[in-house]
Amino acid sequence: MNDAHRVPVDHEQINDAIRYTMWSVFALAESLPADPAERTEMVEAALAAVGGGDDPAAVDGDLVVRGWYDVGGLRSDADLMVWWHGPSIESVQGAYQRLRASELGRHLEPVWSNAALHRPAEFNRGHVPAFLMNEEPGAYLCVYPFVRSYDWYLLPDAERRTMLRDHGLAARDYPDVRANTVASFALGDYEWLLAFEAAELHRIVDLMRELRATEARRHVREETPFFTGPRTTLIEWAGRQPLS
Repeated sequence: MNDAHRVPVDHEQINDAIRYTMWSVFALAESLPADPAERTEMVEAALAAVGGGDDPAAVDGDLVVRGWYDVGGLRSDADLMVWWHGPSIESVQGAYQRLRASELGRHLEPVWSNAALHRPAEFNRGHVPAFLMNEEPGAYLCVYPFVRSYDWYLLPDAERRTMLRDHGLAARDYPDVRANTVASFALGDYEWLLAFEAAELHRIVDLMRELRATEARRHVREETPFFTGPRTTLIEWAGRQPLS
C-alpha cells in the first residue's frame, strides 16, 4: 500500500477497531555469516517468513511491520527490536513465531516481548496512537511499559482528568514527538505500553525529562525497562553485527 491509498484519519473508526501491536526485543546469540550473499539470503528469508508490509497506513487488516530498530549499545542485553501490529493477537504472535523459526531467528535470543491494543482514551477520545493515524514511522523509537499506582484508579474522575490534562500540557512544546499509548491489561505484566517516535532522538530525551515534573508522576508504580534506538533495515542491522 502506498501514499495514494491513504485515507483521512477517523478517530471514532480507530477507536471502534481492534488492532493488536507487539514490540519484540532480541539479542544476537550467534554471529552471522561473514559472506554478504549468504547473510542477505538469511535476512530475505526471515523477512519473507514474517510477511507484512512496512507502510503504517495499511488499513486492510494485514500484518504491518512498522519497523526494525537497532538497540545495540543502548542496552547491554539486547541488539534488535521489531515493532509489528495486526488485526488479532494471533497475527502478531504468528509473526514473532515465524521470525524465531527462520534461520536468522535461530541466531537470536528473546529478551523481552509484550503486546497491547488500542482502547479509547478515558477522557479524550481524540487521543489515538500515531501508528494508527496514517503517520510515517519516526527515525527513532523509545518503548517502555507503565503501571499506575494502586490508588490511581480509585481517585475521582475529575482529579485524574486534571492530572492527565496537565501531563498533556507538559508535552505541548514537543509536537514532533509522536505518542503511542496502548493498553496491555491482562496481556502481560503491565497496564500500558508507551512508544515515542521522533525524527531526532534528543527530542524524546527532553520530553521524557519534561514529563517528570507533573503531578501524575506521583502515581507511577513501574516504568521499566526502556528500549530505545534508531529505525533501520534488517539487512543494514545484520551487516553491523559480529560476523564469522
